[in-house]
Amino acid sequence: MRLLIPLVLLPETVLAQAQSGWGNVGQKEEQGFSWTQPLWPELWMAWTPATFAFFVGILSSIACIGLLEIFIFRDGIERKGVFGLTTTLGDRLFISLLGSAFIFLAWLGVFGQPIWIPVIVAMAWMIFVFAKV
Repeated sequence: MRLLIPLVLLPETVLAQAQSGWGNVGQKEEQGFSWTQPLWPELWMAWTPATFAFFVGILSSIACIGLLEIFIFRDGIERKGVFGLTTTLGDRLFISLLGSAFIFLAWLGVFGQPIWIPVIVAMAWMIFVFAKV
């Protein structure tokens, strides 16, 4: 009698393994969009969509400030702010990016994930730097 119970369950077990178990080991799975999969796996750096967006954002902000300095504000809009520094647009961009990096590092060190709150804090820091520094 004890021998018959496993034999009765055997076809269901084999069927279950064929549908979701070892029968699918060699087959490729369909994958959707992922922020962590490399865009170009053959390159030396893992350009994920997140790193690509980060570097595009940094380079485009530097380009925008450079174009503003060249074409619109030729003298550089120097002013003395609340920290007592005489800064131009490029200086303020650098201070805001550096401060944002410290905000994110401190947030990740103290709280970890999620990082949406430091995004808001970094945007407020950038607005403060461009308005008052």
